[in-house]
Amino acid sequence: MKVVVQRAKNGRVIADGEVTGEISAGLMLLVGVTHEDGEEDVRFCADKIAHLRIFEDENRKMNNSVLDAGGQILSVSQFTLYGDCRKGRRPNFMNAAKPEQANELYEQFNDRLRENGLEVETGRFGAMMDVEFTNDGPVTLIVDSKE
Repeated sequence: MKVVVQRAKNGRVIADGEVTGEISAGLMLLVGVTHEDGEEDVRFCADKIAHLRIFEDENRKMNNSVLDAGGQILSVSQFTLYGDCRKGRRPNFMNAAKPEQANELYEQFNDRLRENGLEVETGRFGAMMDVEFTNDGPVTLIVDSKE
């Protein structure tokens, strides 16, 4: 499982003309699932992200997690994170999980974040979406359960 984590001042997802998820401040997550992923990968990524200290404290040091900061999560499924661009000009998506497996693990990931005490908003799995957010910092990290 691979997750692009971006600290955000705000964000929202629109699918089919409808806002499916919206946050005021917290983390924007782009979540990719590979066919080798399972519950252990879900737990690792969700727990790591919930407690990742990337929000500033009163001394402007990154010492607070999204939980400490009272932030929200905007989680968007993103199979293209497993696009392999090493050969040719068209990405190869063979490493991305099949939709059924990816959706199940994506939902488990969001549920695990909620179990950690976070408010989680989402996009719509498999839909074409417009994703809008303001990157705060900018702070952008990649959490990968395999590395």
